[in-house]
Amino acid sequence: MSDWYTTFANSGFGTTITRQLGLPRPAVLRRYEPGQPLLPGPAVVGSAGEGRLRNTVTAVLRDAGVTVQSPVTADGGTDGEKLAAVILDATGLTGPGDLAGAHGFLAPAIKRLRPSGRVLILAEPPSDAGSPAQAAARQAVDGLVRSVAKELLDGSTANAVYVPEGAEDSLAGPLRFFLSGRSAYVDGQLLTLSPADVPTREDDEKPLAGKVAVVTGAARGIGASIAQVMARDGAHVVAVDIPAAGDLLAEVANGIGGTAFQLDITADDAPQRLVEHLRERRAADGRQGVDVVVHNAGITRDKLLVNMDAVRWNSVMAVNLQAQLDITQALLDADVLEDDARIVCVSSQSGIAGNRGQTNYAASKAGVIGMVRAWAPRFAERGATINAVAPGFIVTEMTARMPVGTREIGSRINSLQQGGLPVDVAETIAWLSQPGSAGVNGQTVRVCGQSMLGA
Repeated sequence: MSDWYTTFANSGFGTTITRQLGLPRPAVLRRYEPGQPLLPGPAVVGSAGEGRLRNTVTAVLRDAGVTVQSPVTADGGTDGEKLAAVILDATGLTGPGDLAGAHGFLAPAIKRLRPSGRVLILAEPPSDAGSPAQAAARQAVDGLVRSVAKELLDGSTANAVYVPEGAEDSLAGPLRFFLSGRSAYVDGQLLTLSPADVPTREDDEKPLAGKVAVVTGAARGIGASIAQVMARDGAHVVAVDIPAAGDLLAEVANGIGGTAFQLDITADDAPQRLVEHLRERRAADGRQGVDVVVHNAGITRDKLLVNMDAVRWNSVMAVNLQAQLDITQALLDADVLEDDARIVCVSSQSGIAGNRGQTNYAASKAGVIGMVRAWAPRFAERGATINAVAPGFIVTEMTARMPVGTREIGSRINSLQQGGLPVDVAETIAWLSQPGSAGVNGQTVRVCGQSMLGA
C-alpha cells in the first residue's frame, strides 16, 4: 500500500500538473533500509544555555560515521553542503533569555537543511525546573519544536527529547532513531527519557538478534508489517491472530520464518493459552523467557454514541483494552517475560484527540495510554519497559475502503501532507523493542506526521 497522491505528485506527469495547478506536492520520505547510513550528509550540533550533552551527541554521531560541522560553518562557512541534521542542545536553560541562543543557532542552520532532514532538540523536563523562569524556558521548547515541525519542508521532521539529570546514558538509542529513516513519519513529538541500564553497543543491522517477539493481530495490515520488521531486525516472531485469519497468519509467519499461533485474545482462557504456548517455546529453545510483546490487535465498531449498542461498545473494549490488560498481567504472573522485556501497546491518535463516531474506539485507545503510564514503574523495577505507539492516518486496506473525501482529508491534515505507511508504525515499535531503548518507559510516541488533530 502507498499514498497514491504522493506517488502521483512525484511522478513526471504529476509534478507538472501539481505545479501548474498550485497543488501541494508531498515529499517522498527518507525511510530506513538495511545498510543505509544513519544520515545521508553532515550534521551540525549547537547549544542554547549551558548545554551538557553536546559532547555525548557528537561522539554518537562520529561513531556512526557522521561528519559533524560547527555552527559557524552552518551559518555561512565555506562548506556549502546541505545539512542532514540540525541538533540543538538546550539543556541548561535558566530563563527565557537563554532561548535567544536557540533562535540564533536554529534559524541559519535550518536554511541549509536538505530534504528529509532532521531537527532534534534536547532539553530538560519542565517538571524538574528549579524556578518559574527555568520552567518557562524549558516548556518553551515544546512550542518551539512543534512550530518548527510545521514550518519544515520537503519531508523534514522536528522532534524533541527531554533528558533529565542522570539519564544521559539513555540518549544514544533515541538519538539514532530520530535521526534515522526509521522515524520518517514521527514529527513534532516530545519524548522524556529515564535513567536506565543501557547496553553500550548493539548490532545496528540486527538489534533484536536472538530475541523472541509476540505480535498480536499479525495476519494483515500494520500487524503483518510489525512482524516483518521485527524479523528483519533479528527476532523470532510468534505471530498471533484469530482462527478465522489462520491462512493469512500462516502466510505471514512462514514468510518471516516465525511461528503462527491462532488465538482469540478475548477468550477467557486466552492469557493462559498464550502463557502455555510461550512456556513450550521456552523449553524447546532453552531460553529463559519472552523478550518482546506487541499488543497490536484491535477492531473498530463505529457509531455515534447515542446510536451505539452495547455489543459494539463491549467488543471494542474487550479487544482493544481488556485483552492487553489481561495478557500482560498473565505474562507477569507466570514469570515468562525476560527481566529486560519490552512491551509495546498500540494506541491511536483517536485516543489522544478523540474522533466523531468513535467514542468506544477512542476510549479504549486512551485507556491503553493510561495503562502504560500506570505499569511503567513496575516494569522499570525489573529493567523492563512498557510504551505505547499512537498511529495517525495510516494507509492500509481498511483505510482504502473509506469514502474518498474522508480518506483524503485524513491523509493530508498533517505537517508531511501524506498518509503514513504500516512500516512507519512497525519501525517505531521495533525501535522501542530494542535493548538501546531501555531509557524510554511509560511514553506514548505518535506516528502521525504531526497530525493537526490533537496535541
